Amino acid sequence: MRALQIAATGMSAQQTRVEVISNNLANMSTTGYNTRRAEFADLHYQQAVRPGSVTAADGTLVPAGVQLGLGVRPTAVTVNLAQGSLAETGGDLDVAIEGEGYLEVTLPSGLSAYTRDGGLKRSPTGLIVTSDGHPVAPEITIPEDARSISINPEGEVYAFFSDQSEPELLGQLTLAGFTNQKGLEAIGSNLFLETGASGPPRVATPGLEGLGTLLHGYLEESSVDAVREITELIKAQRGYELNAKVITAADQMLGATVQVR
Repeated sequence: MRALQIAATGMSAQQTRVEVISNNLANMSTTGYNTRRAEFADLHYQQAVRPGSVTAADGTLVPAGVQLGLGVRPTAVTVNLAQGSLAETGGDLDVAIEGEGYLEVTLPSGLSAYTRDGGLKRSPTGLIVTSDGHPVAPEITIPEDARSISINPEGEVYAFFSDQSEPELLGQLTLAGFTNQKGLEAIGSNLFLETGASGPPRVATPGLEGLGTLLHGYLEESSVDAVREITELIKAQRGYELNAKVITAADQMLGATVQVR
């Protein structure tokens, strides 16, 4: 009864689909989060009669053959790179990326990670860091007596002081772009790592080399469409139920075969 194994792969696929949808819904309020989508492919086929084979009767070619599919398997969970809507926050270190690109941060291990979460903070020493305390590269320190901070679209960070009429340039934020953004490895906390699939980062000034610009006082919201995700959840639930019915029907057929005297 191949139907038992085939339906089991179908149930497993729909379960994976539900897990991806649930993660999307859980992150509908996560800054800079992009929706994920599960992708599937059919398993290999058992060739009972190959298409184009010659029949033993009169030597004609079989037009279609008999190919029995053996189920489905997951192939990828891809990221939808659609830009989320930009929400005004007024935060002095909040920046949203309009277009492509990631902010580069330095992990405690010394490795570089990348994020689109522009909700930046100030460490006790004045260093610009992420919400988890990871320094943003290149490192920029804000003086204690700075009255306010301004960041222009090109990433230049200026500090205003009470005893100065002109702002002081503290440094410049850069952005990193990748040939294949979907090949980045997500490690949680809105962070991604470079992989062989993503290609090496190209670091440049915002607005150059195809990278986006920065919008000060804004954050990029999650790109999750709750209505669409609920629709996909219903479809996955129905698919799971139908595969479960196939298993029930196949079990009943197998039981009838066993009971034949």
